[in-house]
Amino acid sequence: MSNLSRRKLITTGLAATAGASGLAVAARLAHRYGLIPPDHGGIYGAGETLTYGFQRLLTRHSMAREFPRSQISKTPFPNGDPPQDEAFKRLQARGFADWRLAVDGMVARPASFSLAELKSYPSRSQITHLACEEGWSFIAEWTGVPLFHVLDAVGVLPQARYVVYFSIQRDWWDSVDMADALHPQTLVTYGMNGNELPVGHGGPMRLRIPRQLGYKNVKYITRLTVTDSLKGFGKGLGSASPEGGYAWYAGI
Repeated sequence: MSNLSRRKLITTGLAATAGASGLAVAARLAHRYGLIPPDHGGIYGAGETLTYGFQRLLTRHSMAREFPRSQISKTPFPNGDPPQDEAFKRLQARGFADWRLAVDGMVARPASFSLAELKSYPSRSQITHLACEEGWSFIAEWTGVPLFHVLDAVGVLPQARYVVYFSIQRDWWDSVDMADALHPQTLVTYGMNGNELPVGHGGPMRLRIPRQLGYKNVKYITRLTVTDSLKGFGKGLGSASPEGGYAWYAGI
């Protein structure tokens, strides 16, 4: 991917505007560089592939915009109710001291981290915009450990391509490629606006991916699975979102 020349990028971009022949050229390049999203089939498959491929080629190392503290939203919208099951309520009653984040799959050292252990890792705070595809958004300061620190601790195997993450809420899961998993702004988040992450916003722990839309930022995460294929998860589309009609890759 790094060997793709500026000339080839420009040529491909022009070809993509040329209709069916451009789509074919783009599809071949996407295959060549392994930039095929898991939801590439179906009526919108070509568009999903183009979106993912070009964004990865052009913005792989880009940073989401960070804002001054003066622009933090006064009333951030939590969007949804916290889990109501007894297991979650018991964890909450103990201040989430027993909450664990398990990491398994294609790693050398599978592990399970407590909230306190994650807080002992180097942290990052960033003031970024969370935008929902439904139209609402807000700016907040998010604090957590960059996901790459967690992945370094467990020793990700070289052939790994994705990180799948699961919520304590049943059937709520998603995944990202390694470009987003290793991005410095991708956080296992436990703080918001200088305090603990509120339960309404996913506390005690959510994944924060500021380069993607809100639904990729899954709340109440309890497990990460590192893998080289997404075919064995759900319907093989990369997350629960495409199964409901949304795109797997939701870059902004």
